[in-house]
Amino acid sequence: MSHPQGPVMIDQARTRAALPFPRLVQALRDAFIAGAEVPLRHRHAVAGGDGTLLLMPAWQGSTAMGIKLVTVFPGNGARGLNSVFSTYLLCDGATGQHLAVIDGNEITARRTAAASALAGDYLAPADAHSLLIVGAGHVAGMMAQAWSAVRPIRRVAIWNPRPARAEALAASLRAEGFGATATTDLESATRDADIVSCATLASEPLIHGAWLRPGTHLDLIGGYRPDMREADDAAVRRARIFIDTDAALAEAGDITQPLAAGIITRADILADLAALCRGGAAGRTSPGEITLFKSVGSAIEDLAAAALVWEDARP
Repeated sequence: MSHPQGPVMIDQARTRAALPFPRLVQALRDAFIAGAEVPLRHRHAVAGGDGTLLLMPAWQGSTAMGIKLVTVFPGNGARGLNSVFSTYLLCDGATGQHLAVIDGNEITARRTAAASALAGDYLAPADAHSLLIVGAGHVAGMMAQAWSAVRPIRRVAIWNPRPARAEALAASLRAEGFGATATTDLESATRDADIVSCATLASEPLIHGAWLRPGTHLDLIGGYRPDMREADDAAVRRARIFIDTDAALAEAGDITQPLAAGIITRADILADLAALCRGGAAGRTSPGEITLFKSVGSAIEDLAAAALVWEDARP
């Protein structure tokens, strides 16, 4: 895996080009089957507590090793800057040699969307063709492509608190060939969808369990802290629940809050993504059941994506 020069710098465009969703979903599947060492991520308050430094390492034996460095400065909007900056350092697993410095934002967004599609390959109805995207940010903008890697998506609806952003994403998806429309009626759109994919920063539930018709798959991406929710207790209670990793049990409000309230118990969390990929747990077992997948992200996904980028970029 090594090479004699210093690390190769790989920008956003090259990172994106190396990670088409069919290829990335399969790489994530392979990675979860193989497993990796994924230490707890480091989280440090910096800049007087106004900023956060995150360090996320992972390695697979002597095959590959890497670390993602993320800085989160919420006040950057006032400075005209993004609030999140992310870089991935990929290393040779046998020698520790630094191979590549890769755009971390693109890796994070694309592996996040791909992980939802991977889980959905086990959990969503086999003939699911209607997708509701809740949100209109960077990850939300990738969900139609990601889901199309595993399901025959023909109809896409987009809801966002700011309708103009939903309209803009719908127009962008139409330009890619999707039958996409923006909606301002979240309840009706939820009732009509085979797959509901939420990628928001909501702190109060947006999706109500009463809206979910039998057979729906609910994909919750955005809530990465205990104080964040995208679905209400009724949605969680009605669904068969799956998570990406055990980190969701501590970090995701959509799981931690109903657990704390006794709405669900630990036994209601049926499996993680590794168990689904390895065949150790059943995914969807009947057409009428409601399934729920909650992700918070894992460094194993970053490592798998970075290895793909390196595969295309290595000298």
